[in-house]
Amino acid sequence: MSTTDIAEAKELEGGRRLGDTVFSKTALSAAILVIVLLAGVAIFLIYKGIPALEASGEQAYGKPSVWGLVGPLLFGTVLSSVLAMIIVAPLAIGLALVISHYAPRKLARPVGYLVDLLAAVPSVVFGLWGITVLAPLLRPVYEWLSGPLGWIPLFAGPASASGRTLMTASVVLALMALPIVTAILREIFAQTPRMHEEAALALGATRWEMIRMAVLPYARSGIVAALLLGLGRALGETMAVAMVLSATGAVISWDVISSQNSNTIAAFIANQYANAAGLKINVLIFAGLALFVLTFVVNFLGRWVAARGQVKG
Repeated sequence: MSTTDIAEAKELEGGRRLGDTVFSKTALSAAILVIVLLAGVAIFLIYKGIPALEASGEQAYGKPSVWGLVGPLLFGTVLSSVLAMIIVAPLAIGLALVISHYAPRKLARPVGYLVDLLAAVPSVVFGLWGITVLAPLLRPVYEWLSGPLGWIPLFAGPASASGRTLMTASVVLALMALPIVTAILREIFAQTPRMHEEAALALGATRWEMIRMAVLPYARSGIVAALLLGLGRALGETMAVAMVLSATGAVISWDVISSQNSNTIAAFIANQYANAAGLKINVLIFAGLALFVLTFVVNFLGRWVAARGQVKG
């Protein structure tokens, strides 16, 4: 190699090193910025929310303390989101399997794109659809459920005349969480070792038996992680739930088909913040802090389950 070639090689190597350095520093700066912003939000919520611990009576929206307000709101938030995940789990798993293992590639790609486009629909559109279309459609279903299944606390009734119930909000949340859960699941199913699938088929297994014996066991932790991440998406939803739910206070109720619903934190804040003043603002911010902690824990748990599954895989 001549002296000129050596010089050119060193120059190229120096350029690559400079590019690597710039990229790594930029990525590190972006990561630090995200952490700083997250910490800033947490500090703000804690600083503004702590005074709410002294609130009671009218300042706590008729509750003896802020915990008497936040507790029922947390209950409604978790209940609606868990119901949404119960609805979305079979839909997302089935849709992801169709895209990854059943549908031809020419059909699977358009279906995948259409599902992903659901994530781009504004939440206010889902809310309007829930009020004008879904609630009237579900009203006869609620009336039927309150009859033979009225002994179950979830369907105790009486059925709402408007259909704007916690169950309707849960269905809307399920549709909003469907894209993210389906996208994660189809990537997880597609990563199943091809040798495992071919071995099952070679032993005479049908397509479904191959999925049951090879794909689903491999993706078990990924399914849990995807549902937890979808749960985190549903927990923080505001406008759609605020529009669909009939105006209710902070109550604990297992009944999801009547007008007396458990409310959610996000919907309660959205409905009350415009008229809040003084210590009431601190109470709402404290409720936001509770939702922030809950969402953070759920998302962290989902990421941990996904990382644990990758390590085992």
